[in-house]
Amino acid sequence: MEFDELALDEQLQIARRGTAYFAQRLARFSDADLGGNTLLPGWTRRHLLAHIGYNAAALCRLLDWAATGIETPMYASAEQRAREIDEGSTLSPAALRNLFTHTAARLDEKWRNLPPTAWAAEVRTAQGRVVPAAETTWMRTREVWIHAVDLASDGRFGDFPSPVLGSLLTDIVGMWRKKGLGIGLVLAVEAATPIAVHEDSTHTARVAGPLAAVARWAAGRGGAGVRIEGHLDGPPGWL
Repeated sequence: MEFDELALDEQLQIARRGTAYFAQRLARFSDADLGGNTLLPGWTRRHLLAHIGYNAAALCRLLDWAATGIETPMYASAEQRAREIDEGSTLSPAALRNLFTHTAARLDEKWRNLPPTAWAAEVRTAQGRVVPAAETTWMRTREVWIHAVDLASDGRFGDFPSPVLGSLLTDIVGMWRKKGLGIGLVLAVEAATPIAVHEDSTHTARVAGPLAAVARWAAGRGGAGVRIEGHLDGPPGWL
């Protein structure tokens, strides 16, 4: 079962579990450790923490849009988003930790108080996709679970709930198809039907393994636990 097949309360529970999982990984770091590198090139933990905090604030804006009908975009522009993260990374450790805690709590409050009819209201993501407000549960879930691994602590894809892994792989393959990437690539998840990224292409490479390992590889977070057949430099980019 994938994330969007779950009932709304189950989706929210997984999103909240992801926030707690991220918070637990974050708590392992001292304030000095926040200046250390993450798995994301060019980003320290300070950058990542600022991103996670401001992402929650941006999703709050989408929920305000859904509740009021007044358009409130996630970000004014891609440049504004990048500048916000860069500037946020210079905040004190205490301020960064508070940013994460307070924006996560505010997002949860917005979810709890959103009128039932507003969950279906259409809003627009930072990438320009028009989606129902209910999509914010997946948008946040994906952020907190993946970036908990990116903190470079002890976060593991193997800890993710299976609906998160399945939906993440679906998202990634969908982006590859949209961008014309991954031609000839087949993903073979154990106990599941193999996924040909492009059905009409000759299959030249195969990545096989448990769902958590294949999702991790596809997301660009390393190849531990997968078997690769054919020549691959690495997974195609998906964001």
